[in-house]
Formats: sequence, structure tokens, C-alpha cells
Amino acid sequence: MNKIIVGITGATGVEYGLKALELLGRCGVETHLIVSTSAERVLELELRKSRADLRSLADRIYDTHDIGAPIASGSYKTAGMLIAPCTVKTLSEIATGVTSTLLTRAADVSLKERRRVVLLFRETPLHLGHIRTMAAVTEMGAVVMPPVPSFYTRPSSVNDIVSHTVVRALDLFGLDCDMPRWGSTD
Repeated sequence: MNKIIVGITGATGVEYGLKALELLGRCGVETHLIVSTSAERVLELELRKSRADLRSLADRIYDTHDIGAPIASGSYKTAGMLIAPCTVKTLSEIATGVTSTLLTRAADVSLKERRRVVLLFRETPLHLGHIRTMAAVTEMGAVVMPPVPSFYTRPSSVNDIVSHTVVRALDLFGLDCDMPRWGSTD
């Protein structure tokens, strides 16, 4: 399946979502993007970009309130969904199955269809409620992947750190993006 849904929520680190779109495009993967209302604000604050700036990065962009979008149905086949970054609210909605937007509905559909869901959870420090919610989505089949930098690649920029994290997330979908791997650098 050469389609992946990308969700960008209002946590800090919207750069992860943009990098995912860039790399997926380079790999020839069709991208279906949902940007939460809060993410639009964070996009402006962190990168001085707007939702309109994302049009060139995604094959399809959906309004977060468009519950009738194709990706709201399990009959629309995708490889799954990456949410980068993922807020506590988004994580909680997915964990409970109480979805209020297309973004969380698409994640819920991906899980019920047993498709891969990867959540770049952006919160720290954690309290017990966060940990229990992460455990709940993991038990449902999602992969919680906090974006923790790796330094064995000897990154020289923030972009290097972001790229490495996103490539590791895309590895979980069986995609092989070119990057330094453990044991391949000296």
C-alpha cells in the first residue's frame, strides 16, 4: 500500500510532520494530510508558515472537520497513519475511541483495520495518566514513539536530528529511507 495518512497536531515540533511529508514524497508515497486547528497556530509560531504553505508537500489535504473524507472509512486503503507531532489530547482521543475530528477518526479507523499507527508523542515530563494512555494505545496496536534524538549519527543541525527521527518512524511502515544506521558510522 503506497498511501500514508499524516496528521500534524498542535504540539511543539511541527517540523517532524513537514519532514515526514518531504521524505514520503521523495519515496513516492501518496500522502493524505490532516492539520489540526492548534497545529495551524503552532506552524505559524514555530516556522512562520501557514496551512497554505503545506499544499505543495501533500498529495491531499483534508479539513479536520471533514468527517465524510475518504480516509474516515476503513474501505479506503492506506498503509496507516503517522501523527507527528502528537498531542496529549490526540493520544487520549485515540486511546478512548472517542474521536472528535477527522484526525483522530482516521487514527481510529487505521487501528480498527489493523493498520500501522505511529504517534510521535510530544510531552514531557510524564504523569501517570500519560503513561496509562500510552499503554492503552499500545495495547490497541499503535506505536508510541517519542521523538528522542540519536547522537551516534553525529548530527550537525536540527534538521539532521529531525530527519533521523522521521526516518526511524518511517522504518516502522517498512519504508527504507537513506540515512546513517547504527554500525555504519565511525
